[in-house]
Amino acid sequence: MYVKVCGLSRPEDVEAAVAAGADAVGFVLTPSPRQVPPAAVRALAALVPGRVATVAVFRGEPLEEVRRAAAEAGVDTVQLHGEEPPEAFAALRGDGFRLVRATSPVTAAPLETGAYGEDLLIVDSPSPGSGERWDPAALGRAPSGSWLLAGGLDPDNVAGAVAGLRPWGVDVSSGVERARGVKDPALIEKFVAAAKAAGAATAGGAAGAAG
Repeated sequence: MYVKVCGLSRPEDVEAAVAAGADAVGFVLTPSPRQVPPAAVRALAALVPGRVATVAVFRGEPLEEVRRAAAEAGVDTVQLHGEEPPEAFAALRGDGFRLVRATSPVTAAPLETGAYGEDLLIVDSPSPGSGERWDPAALGRAPSGSWLLAGGLDPDNVAGAVAGLRPWGVDVSSGVERARGVKDPALIEKFVAAAKAAGAATAGGAAGAAG
């Protein structure tokens, strides 16, 4: 189970996510209570070991601004959370970034991982970063490929979400905060542990059924 902890802004939160076993850490470079300037992201990303992806999150910024800010931030992955066209992903791929495309089940965007050339797909709430739950029935069918479930997840409900939808991974931000924009290291640890355990249980159940 791949786990991304997003919206990090302090060294202690980055360290908590890495220690808990997160596979990716995200930094918001778009207007938000969690926004971090590129220079500060570079300092935070420097704390992250190479096995953990560092993700710069953008929503609606012009492509050239995304390219400039992502390069300044020193991350290895760019997440676009808007209506960016496939050409934007191709340009960022040419810059050497891994790519994440985030979308919502209420948009017309395809729910197939790789449709725009991205490495990972995130299916999120219609109001990303709000912590709002959304009805998985809106999906109709599970997305294909390496996709992450996001939106309203927290340490107490992530296991049920994983068991019900069987995503390849999960993404959390507000669900591990003690105040808006302020992460809680204990909640980060609890969330990652719950998600990983649920993923292992789901995989074990599938293997048992196949056997």
